[in-house]
Amino acid sequence: MIMKKIFISAIAILVAIAGCNKIETPAVTDDGTMRFNVAHPATKATETAFEDGDKIGVYITGYQDGKPLALQLGGNYKNNNPVTYDGTSWTADPVIYWGEGKYDVFAYYPFMIPESVDELKFSVALDQRVAETADALSAYEASDFLYAVKKGVTSADGEVELIFKHKMSKLTVNLIKGADYEGDLPATATLLVHSTVTDCLIDLATGDVIKNPYSPARTITAKQIDAGTHTAIIVPQMLTNKKPLIEIVFKDVSYMVESKFQFKSGTHHVLNITINNNPDKVKIEVGGEIENDWE
Repeated sequence: MIMKKIFISAIAILVAIAGCNKIETPAVTDDGTMRFNVAHPATKATETAFEDGDKIGVYITGYQDGKPLALQLGGNYKNNNPVTYDGTSWTADPVIYWGEGKYDVFAYYPFMIPESVDELKFSVALDQRVAETADALSAYEASDFLYAVKKGVTSADGEVELIFKHKMSKLTVNLIKGADYEGDLPATATLLVHSTVTDCLIDLATGDVIKNPYSPARTITAKQIDAGTHTAIIVPQMLTNKKPLIEIVFKDVSYMVESKFQFKSGTHHVLNITINNNPDKVKIEVGGEIENDWE
């Protein structure tokens, strides 16, 4: 009887050790299809995460002699394959099947038909107040370019994890009443972002963004969140000379703010602007920066 108890205890110890060293192995899809686990650190421009019907574009390249093949517009393992969210999971159409060896996966949002993968042309909307329709994203959301890459994946990895990041710059302007400002801030106002280039070029192999050097500076009309808050998506760029940047128009009065500024890729910039009765006494203050964790 004593030996039996010792034998049972030894089995229990072995089971406990095995449990502590257990390694979770991702499940390989039975039908050989490549599936995607899509996420990003915070939210996209709609502030509600990905939604039913959202579509990303996916490029997949293979390896040759142990080295990754360069991303091209065509001739990759998969070229701009659409992958759509149904509210629960992501489905590629046409279906993507695993092959032998390793792959690099490049993905972006919103889906489009690129004419180049190393200089993909992208523009933010001039009027970002335009609401979504049954056939199109809102102008604000369509301006929010997201990018993800996952390298060296194989069929044994199970789902391909794609963690998206913002590649544009986000600007939020908070209007604050100054000491001599009378009354409440108006429920409706127009906030204009001047002197910024709205066109850019994106390298899908790296996610790098540069403003289009051949495009002129334009004016963006920001989206109003509430009486004191406006927001806009901006192409990353540096304003090296002090020039008109923000204009607030309400009650038939225009308040203009001049400033140098650097809009950084993937960064949420916050500006606090103090409004006084005298339009010449407008004060601007940088409220802070949040990198790729937009809320």
